[in-house]
Amino acid sequence: MIELRNLSKNFITADGPVDALKHVTLKINDGDIYGIIGMSGAGKSTLVRCINMLERPTEGSVIWDGTDLGALSKKDIQQVRHQITMIFQSFNLLMQRTCLENIMLPLKLIHMPRAEAKKKALELLETVGLPDKANSYPAQLSGGQQQRIAIARALATNPKVLLCDEATSALDPKTTHSILDLIREINRTMGITVIVITHQMSVVQEICNRVAILENGTVVEEGDVSQIFSNPKARATKALVFPDVAEGMDDYKPANQQTVRLVFQGAEATAKPLITSMAIDCRIAANILSATTRTLDGKIYGNMLLSIPGGPDELATAVKYLSKAPSVTVQVDVEYTSQGEETAEEASVNE
Repeated sequence: MIELRNLSKNFITADGPVDALKHVTLKINDGDIYGIIGMSGAGKSTLVRCINMLERPTEGSVIWDGTDLGALSKKDIQQVRHQITMIFQSFNLLMQRTCLENIMLPLKLIHMPRAEAKKKALELLETVGLPDKANSYPAQLSGGQQQRIAIARALATNPKVLLCDEATSALDPKTTHSILDLIREINRTMGITVIVITHQMSVVQEICNRVAILENGTVVEEGDVSQIFSNPKARATKALVFPDVAEGMDDYKPANQQTVRLVFQGAEATAKPLITSMAIDCRIAANILSATTRTLDGKIYGNMLLSIPGGPDELATAVKYLSKAPSVTVQVDVEYTSQGEETAEEASVNE
């Protein structure tokens, strides 16, 4: 387990002090593929560099397997970095060395015999799907292939944790998908904990099981990916999960209307939409005021705001019908005028 306790990092710049991280507390369990996401300048890269002590925190602790990394000597930290390895957006390969030599480099640093190191590097080339590139130079490879070599190099010392700092940001969507598939397979077969630093929610959606959202150096939301996608609470999270939704639309509550909010928490995507089914079965034609939903592994997550026509009876019928749908929470927020009187009611129904 990696535990970040009250982690802060301050820098002194020409323009004055900068608080890059502010009291970050997280737990990353063994075997997780844990996403840390935020916009540019949120503090993501600083955070990942604090995890392996490339940056020393100004305050707080990084605890790995019960050891406070901040209390270790430089020599001991070097040993830890063989177990907490890192891949980067720019690959960081040595261009004057072959792919095989790049992979062997960390093995040379730990004084592994050359024959043994070569055998290990050849095995890792097989692992990343490039067994024929041993004698090629990085400049002869595509971006995706270079990242595969960087991953092989990171795996050379049999690490327990793999840090991925915007590792797919320089790649096209198809290549990104293939690299994420490789990382997922490494996590599954080798049991390596993966920490993914990214600004792309699609990356988190594809491979992560948990995620933390950073904004201005602070964790504003954290939890299971399915939970975050189904009901994002922080404004920064909403902007990342549903970037195409107009500012403030999710909080829109029209006056003089009965509104019902559906929270999809992994509802199965079906050929017969829920709202259409209600119109057919109950003769209630709800108006969709806003929808912030997306599909993850064939399941729907997010919110939908409906306007229900009619009065209290129609509302009750709609709530009863919608509440029967599995993995859907129905939240009622009613404001309507009837015979000159305004009433309000709130309810929440979980199935």
